[in-house]
Amino acid sequence: MPENKEIINAERPEPDLAESARVRREKLKELEAAGKNPYEITVYDKKHSAAEIVNGGEEYQGRAVSIAGRIISRRIMGKASFCHILDGSGTIQIYLKADELGGVYDEFKKWDIGDIVGVKGEVFTTHKGEISVKVKEIVLLSKSLLPLPEKYHGLKDPDLRYRQRYVDLIANPEVKNVFIARSKIIKAIREYLDGDGYTEVETPVLNTIAGGADARPFVTHHNTLDMQMYLRIAPELYLKRLIVGGFERVYELGRLFRNEGMSVRHNPEFTTVELYAAYSDYNDMMTTAEKMMEYTALKVLGTTEFTYQGTEISFKAPWRRYTMKEAVKKFAGIDCGAGLENLKKAAAKAGIDIGKNPTEGGVIYALFDGLVEDKLIQPTFITEYPVEVSPLAKKKKTDGSMTERFEIFVYGRELGNAYSELNDPIDQKQRFDAQMKKRENGDAEAQQADDDFVTALEYGMPPTGGMGIGIDRLVMFLTDSVSIRDVLLFPTMKPVNK
Repeated sequence: MPENKEIINAERPEPDLAESARVRREKLKELEAAGKNPYEITVYDKKHSAAEIVNGGEEYQGRAVSIAGRIISRRIMGKASFCHILDGSGTIQIYLKADELGGVYDEFKKWDIGDIVGVKGEVFTTHKGEISVKVKEIVLLSKSLLPLPEKYHGLKDPDLRYRQRYVDLIANPEVKNVFIARSKIIKAIREYLDGDGYTEVETPVLNTIAGGADARPFVTHHNTLDMQMYLRIAPELYLKRLIVGGFERVYELGRLFRNEGMSVRHNPEFTTVELYAAYSDYNDMMTTAEKMMEYTALKVLGTTEFTYQGTEISFKAPWRRYTMKEAVKKFAGIDCGAGLENLKKAAAKAGIDIGKNPTEGGVIYALFDGLVEDKLIQPTFITEYPVEVSPLAKKKKTDGSMTERFEIFVYGRELGNAYSELNDPIDQKQRFDAQMKKRENGDAEAQQADDDFVTALEYGMPPTGGMGIGIDRLVMFLTDSVSIRDVLLFPTMKPVNK
């Protein structure tokens, strides 16, 4: 009959956490008193991984191996025991016998689930066909002072999973696959852009002006300079300064910060890639977007076809393209050429808030935002945005009220934003002035005027196409993750009182 059986499962009742912690600390004191403090061990000769051995088949049978990982289950049965340990690649069973390990076996019986151990032994297959390691030597490398939560009880609450991602990764190892995919996605994007002649650069995260996007910034204070500064909301204006300076293709992949609402698609800090190419326009950026997304999907998934929340999505080029006016006509049945008063009536009928003193372009954008976005499921470019909502984009030659801008939509969500970049310093100054008037009238998200950027444009910036893509949202799509918190290792969370 077994003396003891411990395993992370749904049947075992919730432990008394305080009592478990007390008992584990007592065990640590006993180890320290015996001169066996596990925290003093500095290195272990780990030569093999669990997956390597389990997938190695006959090649590993009878082979001596050295592994290390966390105890996640054990069955103590008198003079022999089975145990599973978890390392970075997966789990593997180990088999311990008292007559081979001597006093170490008695020590092992006092260890706990969650402890980290080093194991040397010989690979074999049990009668039940499970590849295992017969232990010749085992050492305690780190003592776990808190019990792991029950896999199905303690980690069912997403809030706990996000707050204690380190525990989530232990109890739910499959979660790691999302972040491995995230790493591959970022690597693929870099590979594509590097191969297309772009240079990766770094620009300031601390800005004296919160520019480059319509968003509320996080505000901080620099003590030495005694001045207010902002965490960047976009790297755009610095990257375009580099185009002025002679770089012809640049990109930056990094974190941005916006002091705005939180949702399944929004986190205050998030990752984007922004890229700028001289002598190109927004049409070139559409081609780049299609090719880069195709390349990334193929690298990560092996296909351009995938399922997101039960819906089949295809990143195969070419993607659909509509002007904003065409999209409002097609998906909402509203003629954007009917004049401001008719547009206002259409907005009122649809219950769309257009604010005070609306302009024609502003109403068109509000109609698109409220009635069309959620209908764009397959990857779609929406082009020609009103100038009122595009202060950094070039105007259309054939229609000065619209700009050479597009946004990418997938599954009803914005994924990217791009322009033929405005390089006329006089026009740019006027648009900054218009944005500042909006700020004076209470629009906290209107852009701040950047006089130095205008000066840079006065030296001359070549025709340039630019684009920004949300990495977190892309990862959500390619990993079928419902919330942005599922693709951030440590999402922003409100502290709780313990």
